[in-house]
Amino acid sequence: MKHVTILVPHGAVMGSIELPRQVFAEVNAYLETLGKPPLFRIQMAGLTAQVPVNGGRYLVNTDVLLKDIQHTDLIIIPALEAEMDKHLADNSELAIWMVKQYRNGAELASLCVGAFLLASTGLLAGRRVTTHWRATNVFKKMFPEIELVEDRIITDERGIYSSGGGLSFVNLLLYLVEKFGGRDLIIFCSKFFQIDIDRRTQSPFMIFNGQKDHEDEPVRRAQEFIEQNVHQRITVDQLAGMLALGKRNLERRFKKATSNTVGEYTQRVKIEAAKISLVSSRHNVNEVMYSVGYTSTKAFRTTFKRITGLSPAQYRAKYNWDQLAEQIREKS
Repeated sequence: MKHVTILVPHGAVMGSIELPRQVFAEVNAYLETLGKPPLFRIQMAGLTAQVPVNGGRYLVNTDVLLKDIQHTDLIIIPALEAEMDKHLADNSELAIWMVKQYRNGAELASLCVGAFLLASTGLLAGRRVTTHWRATNVFKKMFPEIELVEDRIITDERGIYSSGGGLSFVNLLLYLVEKFGGRDLIIFCSKFFQIDIDRRTQSPFMIFNGQKDHEDEPVRRAQEFIEQNVHQRITVDQLAGMLALGKRNLERRFKKATSNTVGEYTQRVKIEAAKISLVSSRHNVNEVMYSVGYTSTKAFRTTFKRITGLSPAQYRAKYNWDQLAEQIREKS
């Protein structure tokens, strides 16, 4: 039987504590119907017997104190609310405890922005991690030495796991169920919780908001120009001339401030505008392509799929309200 410890940190998000408990408990209940022993021993653990979460709206009664756990097999690290600096300081003892357990053979799995607490352990050196796409800029600033793969739903790095944003952490939970219990159990869970077990990227859900939380005013002006002229073909030379900067100087400063090259930033702004048009207008794909400054169908489709994981047509079919409503009418 695998001992699963679900951490209850200060500042935790309730859903990322209760849902993991429910997933593992449902696996045990299903096995019981088959006349088999439970697979998981599940405990919610914290530094105190009661922990306020969700800004104090809920009070979680822990099953056990961390100091009383000698060994565990899997540690689930839930998502935290905002004010990461404060929450990491409040939970520093948890980080120390996790390092000790990892060195004793435990595996670690962070859910959504629980990746910040995982990163604070120092165990991610040489490993990749993912988190909610909205938190990527903050994560990069707090942990610049860690490789963040922001489009991934799941990472598996030698006993340390992480998941993307929102409820996509359920995909990681099912991944762990399959690892410990086999394919039959993950199929049961996917049906019970109605989760697509084959989803591997959070790219289709990402919304690109230009990274402007920096103090480089010329770079900010370049960003605003790109965003306001999405229909144009904009070059680095053009921006450098407009800002009276050298080309190499602009490229260096732009990358430092935004974590993107000028070309990458321009592509992401254009594709974000295309995504909005595809879901909110009746323009065909070619019309959308021209409206964001592309003239090559191949280049547009290739770039769109690289950034979102879907073709323009697939994206529209998945998220355009008119098409979704039509599908609903056809099925009713």
